[in-house]
Amino acid sequence: MKRTITNNQEGQSKEGQSNENSKKPKHNSSPRNYNSMRRRRLLLDGAEYHVTARINRGEPIFLAPEDRELFMDTLRRAKKKYNFVIKNFSVMGNHIHLLIKPGPGESLSKIMQWLLGVFAQLWNKKHCLSGHLWGERFFSRIISGLIDFLKVFTYIDNNPVAAGLVNLPGQWLFGGLWHHQNGYTDIVDLLDQEILEFLPEHQIIQLP
Repeated sequence: MKRTITNNQEGQSKEGQSNENSKKPKHNSSPRNYNSMRRRRLLLDGAEYHVTARINRGEPIFLAPEDRELFMDTLRRAKKKYNFVIKNFSVMGNHIHLLIKPGPGESLSKIMQWLLGVFAQLWNKKHCLSGHLWGERFFSRIISGLIDFLKVFTYIDNNPVAAGLVNLPGQWLFGGLWHHQNGYTDIVDLLDQEILEFLPEHQIIQLP
């Protein structure tokens, strides 16, 4: 038996299709829509930050001592260009750690963009390569109080030991503890006396 659709039924059918179509989510492939979903970096004047940056695909580009030295030289240059303090740092096999405090009016983002960008150019040139060196944008977290500061500080100290690179934190030549103990302040800055009471191993043992 042939079914006949009345004008009223046909209208309801089209209306139903229209309603269903209106319920379907609209996908916007615009890059602007994607970028707006990125979490904004939390920055605060006078704050101290734990910063980490990882090499693209986790490649261990820092295995050679001269590549670690290249990063530290770039960090020295950054300190001359921008006003900031490094409380502790460590250059690992495929990432870096910084405990950093930007100076008044300085932008953490600008400091890190210059540091990571210049190092990438130098490293690529040295190894006759091109393209992205770092992976995702660098991670940063505001240090919230003394306990958090000490926790992050000792974590950075112990990172080379946890990775099996050395037996003791002070043996790592590419970190803040060795530099503090040996009196080098071109990268790490001297710690306040009240902080040294909690971190006596960071006292100067010998002058360079």
